[in-house]
Amino acid sequence: MTVESTAAARKPRRASKRTSAAKKPQSAEPQLVQLLTPEGERVEHPDYSIDLSAEEVRGLYRDMVLTRRFDAEATALQRQGELGLWASLLGQEAAQIGSGRALRDDDYVFPTYREHGVAWCRGVDPTNLLGMFRGVNHGGWDPNSNNFHLYTIVIGSQTLHATGYAMGVAKDGADSAVIAYFGDGASSQGDVAESFTFSAVYNAPVVFFCQNNQWAISEPTERQTRVPLYQRAQGFGFPGVRVDGNDVLACLAVTRSALERARRGEGPTLVEAFTYRMGAHTTSDDPTKYRADEERAAWEAKDPILRLRTYLEKSGDADEAFFTALDEESETLGKRVREAVRAMPDPEPMALFEHAYADGNSLVDEERAQFAAYQASFADSAEEGK
Repeated sequence: MTVESTAAARKPRRASKRTSAAKKPQSAEPQLVQLLTPEGERVEHPDYSIDLSAEEVRGLYRDMVLTRRFDAEATALQRQGELGLWASLLGQEAAQIGSGRALRDDDYVFPTYREHGVAWCRGVDPTNLLGMFRGVNHGGWDPNSNNFHLYTIVIGSQTLHATGYAMGVAKDGADSAVIAYFGDGASSQGDVAESFTFSAVYNAPVVFFCQNNQWAISEPTERQTRVPLYQRAQGFGFPGVRVDGNDVLACLAVTRSALERARRGEGPTLVEAFTYRMGAHTTSDDPTKYRADEERAAWEAKDPILRLRTYLEKSGDADEAFFTALDEESETLGKRVREAVRAMPDPEPMALFEHAYADGNSLVDEERAQFAAYQASFADSAEEGK
């Protein structure tokens, strides 16, 4: 046998070893912080505890219910043609309300485009969130009024903004913290890896809050990572923790602990809220094309709102009058949002071409002229039909 034939014979064996290595499990079963089971039973955790009054627990429930009602109204408005697009948070209320209520007023938030529950916790008027999705403004609120940055559409870039801001907070000697929200899909972005590196090296007071809702549009989590997301923090030199993202109590306790750690000067923490996106990625998406109905049904049994309601009923911390009054408040909110959006002006179509270039651009000028002619054709058709 020649040297060449011997080498060729060995190639399949080496490929087989690589294949075997790829299939080998890379980590142990993830640990999940949970304080409230899907059945509404209160449990304890050795590292995270929380002591809330009945009023505070009812407040968390109210936050989640009203956030879901607002979200449902926004989805309906988009379907009616009042909004251009909407990114629903359905199923992620506990992750957002729990983490949002862990924040102090002087902490700063860098959201993506789905953090409607966090915005609610920061006191941003829900109607302001809708202006951008209607196309009549670029955000609608002053970030410094609520320490809540404008929504970020570019995937993952807000983690860099948060890290830089946190580094500035540390240099100023303040004891506030910064939190950056992103999804499991964004964890594959280079921006997030760079943020992890800088925050670790400079010991920035930032919490990276990843809402792992299982799907990056149509890509499942296993296409994003071979290890649980929270374990990625180890490679950058700071702790990571996975929390039950449908347990508002656990999300509150874990986020509060991570924020306090940041304020003490102990650097960043990665929190992975293990939850599920029960709706579409956005209103332009059809999740029935890439995931099974059985999967959603399994997660609906873990519904964060139903879970906390069961607990409140079992503990006697809320009566029927409370739930009835909240239903009425929810409908009032829906009506207010609906009326506010319909009172907004229609976006000016030609505004698309403004502020694209400081000194103008021939291509933009050409596109503006083409679009103007296209718009005018509708007016001509209307005149001909009279």
